[in-house]
Amino acid sequence: MQRTLRFLLVLVAGLGLLAAAGYFALASITRSWFEADMELRSRLAVTSAGRTLDRRWGGDRHELTETLTDITRDERIMAAAACSPTGETLASTEAYPSMFTCESIRGQSGDSRAWTTTADLPSGRVHVTAVPVGDGPTRHGSVVLVHDLSFLSRREATTRNVLLVAFFTLALGAAVITLVAARLAWRGWTLELRQALAGGGTAEFQPLLRDVRSLAERLASEREYDARTGLWSPERLRSTLTQHLSGERLVVLANREPYIHEKTPTGVTVLHPASGLVTALEPVMRACSGVWVAHGAGSADRETVDSRDHVAVPPGEESYVLRRVWMTEAEENGYYYGFANEGLWPLCHVAHTRPIFRVGDWEHYVRVNRKFADAVCDEVDSDDPIILVQDYHFALAPKMIRERLPRATILSFWHIPWPNAERIGICPWHDEIIAGLLGSSIVGFHTQQHCNNFIDSVDAFMESRIDREANAVVQSSRKTLVRAYPISIEWPVHWLTDIASIEECRASVRRDLGLSDDALLGVGVDRLDYTKGIEERLLAVDELLTRHPEFRGRFTFAQLGAPSRTKIGRYRELNDRIEELAAEINRKWEHVGGNRPIALLRAHHEPPDVYRYLRAAHVCYVSSLHDGMNLVAKEFVAARDDERGVLVLSQFTGAARDLPEALVVNPYDVGQAGDALAAALRMSPEEQQERMHAMRRLVSEFNVYRWAGRMLVDAAETRRRDRMFGRLSAPTRSGRSVGT
Repeated sequence: MQRTLRFLLVLVAGLGLLAAAGYFALASITRSWFEADMELRSRLAVTSAGRTLDRRWGGDRHELTETLTDITRDERIMAAAACSPTGETLASTEAYPSMFTCESIRGQSGDSRAWTTTADLPSGRVHVTAVPVGDGPTRHGSVVLVHDLSFLSRREATTRNVLLVAFFTLALGAAVITLVAARLAWRGWTLELRQALAGGGTAEFQPLLRDVRSLAERLASEREYDARTGLWSPERLRSTLTQHLSGERLVVLANREPYIHEKTPTGVTVLHPASGLVTALEPVMRACSGVWVAHGAGSADRETVDSRDHVAVPPGEESYVLRRVWMTEAEENGYYYGFANEGLWPLCHVAHTRPIFRVGDWEHYVRVNRKFADAVCDEVDSDDPIILVQDYHFALAPKMIRERLPRATILSFWHIPWPNAERIGICPWHDEIIAGLLGSSIVGFHTQQHCNNFIDSVDAFMESRIDREANAVVQSSRKTLVRAYPISIEWPVHWLTDIASIEECRASVRRDLGLSDDALLGVGVDRLDYTKGIEERLLAVDELLTRHPEFRGRFTFAQLGAPSRTKIGRYRELNDRIEELAAEINRKWEHVGGNRPIALLRAHHEPPDVYRYLRAAHVCYVSSLHDGMNLVAKEFVAARDDERGVLVLSQFTGAARDLPEALVVNPYDVGQAGDALAAALRMSPEEQQERMHAMRRLVSEFNVYRWAGRMLVDAAETRRRDRMFGRLSAPTRSGRSVGT
């Protein structure tokens, strides 16, 4: 009711202002009309008495006065006077105002044939008109007529009152009609909506009905899980798999294996590769079970598998199976080092390295994708399995798997950035790459921007229908969803279960690096890759010491760098430049004494050692020049259960969108990055705690189990819809599908 009254008041007030403006405009126009009418009436009155005036003008003044009196018998003419050409008053009526002398009128009118003005007298407003008598040589002078304008004021008042009443009546009527129409329209719309939600609506409301029901189901599911299990965890992920996918096992395809068996002088050792993909997926597989299909690259990998190239992992837990696929050296050089890492990797990263595409590399890429796709199909145990294809190494595999398993639900996740359409067009086989990914049921990226770039690429190069509202691509009635799934890490991190305290980690790192007990420590953890901005990171440390002298001799930055892809010349050059730059910076500041600025640790580090450095550091700097996510940033946050330490983070990482409480910098601006390092080292414990607490809360909630859970729920929903439309059959009790 109050809203209705406010609406009425506003509408009436607005129309009232409009009425007032209209009144003043109309009053001005009306007054000018009346004044023109007065001048015309004056001329008519003088013209009517023209002969009498000619006869009596030079005669008896008494007779001239009588003529003037006859003219004033008009109710609107209150007085008149006769003026000679020289300005002498020849005659006037009794009521003629003394202020309008013939001499003054002659002075104002000059030689003009007519003159008019308005003036205010004590008796009211008057209109004065001087009308010439005679013409040319026979001109006698002028007759001055004074009109009473009081009638005009009365008419204006009447007009104003009528106009205001009319406008306010119109305003009130318009307000009532508007309210009634709005009420009727709202009632009709809500009635149709209720009918649609009840299942009896028209076809036009079916999309809305599906969206509302889907949202309601998802929210209800989220509330149910949250009430029962709280944060996403391995148990909740297993429960999700059981509820939505009947407990089916997953089949994961990735180039990198989670456990590498290497020969050493003391026997076979199990290593964990330095890979963000492995960091994210391995906890998911431990939680869900299934098969991980990967390239067997370890020197002892062949010796540790069974007759089907299987090995149960993790060692001692054996919660899932690792299926190893073998490649020849030529295949590895062409598929992995060539097309994937000299072609697609620099193409997708804005890191100013020219991509190289060779026909031979492409042929190996196709052949290896086929080999791995066949291995995946050999591992499934139903006609409609859930398959997760990982990263840019297997862009062709989804379509190849689809050809053999048309009912499969295939999720492809692209772990690196997807470039814009113009840039992906550089690849000579961009059509095949895009078509391969469109064999997926769902294509996932870290950010919505990468999703948009992919859809734009499909739109530019493929014959398909783009459903931008649903973020989907439709080809031959089959839909591929394009979704953003920001990847994360496990929470809690199992490597931190038995790790030493912050103080013990810091003391041990200082001993290992030969630093003083009060040394300030920075850390970076990366593969030695040109996209990680390691050169820019070391230059930022140099800039820190240049611009902030108080940290000279006190601050050391430890760069943990695992050598990577050293068969590629660009990577070998990078290794050499990083080593030379670190040595140069250390020489530059060695005269200061104290701790050396850079500790370059070029070796593979197992996760417990990595987390020891992350817990010891006062600051962690992630300086990627272009990155899909970068999980080192989230690992640093997870390691800091003391809620201390500062994260300096490149704005060109996906993690920068998730962790705005970090000090976000442009890594190309080494001056800004150096200042950020200084700000991090000076930051108060209270501010460190506030920032780290917020980041830990986000990483704990949006962990890798949630990432996998959301993808699996979407996969289950996709499969349900496919079955509903008849493209898939329902599974039998044995878990295998039957034909329709």
